[in-house]
Formats: sequence, C-alpha cells, structure tokens
Amino acid sequence: MLNNLKDYHLILASQSPRRHQMLKELGLEFEIRTKDVDEVYPEALSPEEIPVYLAELKASAFESDFTNKELVITADTIVCIDDWILGKPKDREDAFKMLSSLSGRSHQVISGVCLKSKDKKVSFATTTNVHFKELSKQEIDYYIDNYKPFDKAGAYGIQEWIGFIGIDGIEGSYFNVVGLPIQRLYEELNRF
Repeated sequence: MLNNLKDYHLILASQSPRRHQMLKELGLEFEIRTKDVDEVYPEALSPEEIPVYLAELKASAFESDFTNKELVITADTIVCIDDWILGKPKDREDAFKMLSSLSGRSHQVISGVCLKSKDKKVSFATTTNVHFKELSKQEIDYYIDNYKPFDKAGAYGIQEWIGFIGIDGIEGSYFNVVGLPIQRLYEELNRF
C-alpha cells in the first residue's frame, strides 16, 4: 500500500510515542526527526485553524534541509471547550483545572496535519467531539497522580485510565483523539 511514496524518505517530526506507533502500524518506514519550534499562533485564528497553523510551522522548520525525495509529516492537536484552547498543562494545578472543566461536558479535539516535500504541501484538520461523564475530584486526582498527563493536550489521554472510566461517547475519529487522524492521513498520503 501507499506505493506512491516508495521514492520518498519519510520523516515524522514528532516526539509522541503514540504517533510513532500509529505510523508504524500503518506499515510505513520513517525516520523521527524533530526541530525546536516556538509554538505561538496569531490570536485571530479559529480553533480549527490553530493546529493546522502549528503543523505548518513545524514543517517549515525543515525547508532548508529538504532533499528532493524527503516528505515530512508534522501534526499538532488541541482540545477546545467553549472556544477555550487547552494545550498541555503547565503543572498539576493546571491539569486539574482542565480536567474539571471537561467533566460532565462535551469538547472538541482538533488535529492539524501537514505533509510537506520540497515542492508540495498538503494540510488538513480533523475534529472529534468527545463526551466526558461527571468526574469526581478523587478520579481526577488519581489520574493526575498516577498518569502524569503533562505531555497531553487537555491533560488527558483517551487510551489511558481516564478514557476508560470517563469518556462515555465520541463522534468522529478515535485515533484523532489519541493524536493523529490516521485514516485521513492514509487518504492524504495516498493522494500525495
């Protein structure tokens, strides 16, 4: 599958072990290479535009390095509730505040992805609606203390304990909530 990519050297610009695993499971061979990028975006952007902007920003950091046969894949995921963008929590207090705000409510997980080669760029966003049950203070404390979700947008991982006990429904891609809309990525790679 994805024979159109056989001449490309794929680079995944992400430190996320979840993204690494999903790309591996897709059957792709790739190199992991990251660059430090200041993840700042213009305030006027809509929630759907933010992760695409950040994914494109990450991809642009590779422009001066590109050879003719390299294809970089970058991604960014945000959690949004009532137009409040929840990034990665700064500390335990921030994680508790985020999870408390998600408790008993629905929110959106939006991932932006950018595929970039020397002469082509494709970007897209995928949104999934996630519904949390009412979480108790003890459940939130237990999750933060045992899973340390400080590297996750919105302070949670759907594939972890909090997802098992707290998420009572989703509309859209489960894998998008994990951090990469893998089905849509497959379709876009197939057309690249």
